[in-house]
Amino acid sequence: MTIKDVAAYCGVSVSTVSRVLNDHPDVKDDVRQRVRQAITECGYVPNNSARALVLSRSTAIGVVSRGVDNPFLSSLIRVLSRQIHQLGYTMVLHQIATQDDEVQAAAVLQREKKLLGVIFLGGRFNYTEQELRQLTVPFVCCTYTNTFGDLDRDAYSSVSIHDEREAEKAVRYLVHHGHRRIAVLLDDPADNSIGQLRFQGYRRALEDCGIDYDPALAVITGDYALSAAYDGVCRLIDSGVGFTALMAISDNLAIAAIKALTDRGLSVPEDCSVIAIDGLDISAYTVPTLTTLCQPAAEMARESVQMLIGLIEGTGVHRHRLVETTLRPGGSVAALADT
Repeated sequence: MTIKDVAAYCGVSVSTVSRVLNDHPDVKDDVRQRVRQAITECGYVPNNSARALVLSRSTAIGVVSRGVDNPFLSSLIRVLSRQIHQLGYTMVLHQIATQDDEVQAAAVLQREKKLLGVIFLGGRFNYTEQELRQLTVPFVCCTYTNTFGDLDRDAYSSVSIHDEREAEKAVRYLVHHGHRRIAVLLDDPADNSIGQLRFQGYRRALEDCGIDYDPALAVITGDYALSAAYDGVCRLIDSGVGFTALMAISDNLAIAAIKALTDRGLSVPEDCSVIAIDGLDISAYTVPTLTTLCQPAAEMARESVQMLIGLIEGTGVHRHRLVETTLRPGGSVAALADT
C-alpha cells in the first residue's frame, strides 16, 4: 500500500494526502477526515525514511514577472502566492525588466531553485519551440498566450483575455454613446504583443461600425511610461485634430491621458470621454473614476496555479482558458449631446 493508493482510494491528490500526513493547516476538515479514514481502512503505514526524502525535495514553483512597474501584475502576484502556499508548494518570485528575456531567466531559476514548474506573467506573445527547449518543466502563460509564435498548443497552457475582442468591446461602448472621432492610446501597433492585438481590435470595431480609421488619432508612445502617454496626448491635443473620445489600451495610460486632457483645459467626460482595459484598483480613484474593462485578476491567478499543479502532479493536461472582462462604468464616458 502506497500513498498513491490512499489518494486514489479517497479521490484526492497525492499532495493532499501528504499535507494531511504532515499536519498542514490548509486542508479542509472534511477532506482531512476522509484521508485519515482512508489511511486506517487501507492499513497504510507511512515510511518515515521515504517521507524525509520527499520532504527534502523541492516544492518550488517559479513565478517570472516581466515588467517590474506593472501594477496589474502586482495584484496577480498576491493571489498567486496565497494559492501556491495553500496547496502545499512554495513560490519563488523573480521580477525582470520589460526588455529582459523571461524564458532565459526561468531556465536559470529552474536550475538554481529546482523548480517543479513556472508561471509567466506578462511575457512575450511570440515564443518559438527552439527557445522553450531551455525549460524542462511545465509552464503556464498568465495574462497572455502565444498568439504570434509557433508553439504547439498542446505543449503549454495559458490564461488570458481575448485582447482584440475586448478592445473592440471598449470602442463599441464609445460608439454606443455617440462617439465617432475616437483616438487610441497605445505603446506600439506592431509589437507582437498586447499593443498590436488591442490596436487590431480598435481598427476592427471602427470598420464594423462604418467609421474610417484616421492615423492622426493614433497616439503611439513606444512604451508604457506615464510620461510618454502624457506627452503623446498633449501632442494630439496641440495638433488640433478633432476627437471626442479616447480608448487607452491600459488603465495606466488612461490615467496619464486624463491628466493631459485636464492640464490642456479639457474636461473629462464633457469634452472627451476616456475608456481603458485593465481594472486597476488605483483607476477607481481618478477624477472622474475611469471607465474600464476589468480583467478578473484573482480568477486568472487561481486558474493558472490549478493548471500548473495539475501538470506537476500528473492529473492535468495543457489547456487554454479565455476569461471575460467586466465593465466598470465609472464616470469618464458620457454620451454626446445629440445622441
